[in-house]
Amino acid sequence: MGTITTKDGTKIFYKDWGSGQPILFSHGWPLSADAWDGQMLFFGQQGYRVIAHDRRSHGRSDQTWDGNHMDQYADDLAELIETLDLRDIVMIGHSTGGGEVVHYIGRHGSARVAKVVLVGAVPPLMLKTESNPEGTPMEVFDGIRQNTAGDRSQFFKDLTIPFYGFDRDGAKVNDGLRESFWLQGMMGGIKGEYDCVREFSEVDYTEDLEKIDKPTLIIHGDDDQIVPIKASAEKAAKIVEGAQLKVYPGGSHGLAQIEADKFNADVLAFIKA
Repeated sequence: MGTITTKDGTKIFYKDWGSGQPILFSHGWPLSADAWDGQMLFFGQQGYRVIAHDRRSHGRSDQTWDGNHMDQYADDLAELIETLDLRDIVMIGHSTGGGEVVHYIGRHGSARVAKVVLVGAVPPLMLKTESNPEGTPMEVFDGIRQNTAGDRSQFFKDLTIPFYGFDRDGAKVNDGLRESFWLQGMMGGIKGEYDCVREFSEVDYTEDLEKIDKPTLIIHGDDDQIVPIKASAEKAAKIVEGAQLKVYPGGSHGLAQIEADKFNADVLAFIKA
């Protein structure tokens, strides 16, 4: 584990374990690299080098007042990749992290990238507009901002229920997972988490998706209550040339944790193919 210091003086925390082909994980909002612990252990044991960072203002990275936007997130990721001299990377992004992965490629190119995995990812656009009627209304995101500003501690606890599908019939509530989510969320900075809402809701990643020229696997739950599949994965799979879409029936937004064995096996098969 270590940190890099970016060009604007921000310290970015990262984990870097194992050896072999690198797999680089980008986490969702409002979490940290710890959200990927199960995957990092699994793929590290399979002989891969596994790296995950805390996005600026999240987790153990510096909490900045400015720069909490996707251009900067992608540039931070580029600095991490270049500092560690990562090549032939499998990039895996969840939710907001999916936006980060595709924007990195759109902004910095794919020369260091081997394959891309997007899971529960926000691209191309989450916001409901005239041209994107399947999206989520702005009032929902305004509510997220209001709750983050007003009482994020309780909001993060409440958010775990739809995030992991614990409100569905027959769901087994995992209190440990809920507490882990809360701890990760509260570790981040409120200003950065507040600013980041715009980045996962209002930013259109269509042009970034069009620039992806590496094998791409898109995994999404058809019961994702946070990032509805019709506004995201179904559209992204049509934009990225040759992308493979794998739908998890009844899958939640947190399917990488809820269905970890299936998810890990599917991603491993894609990497090895």
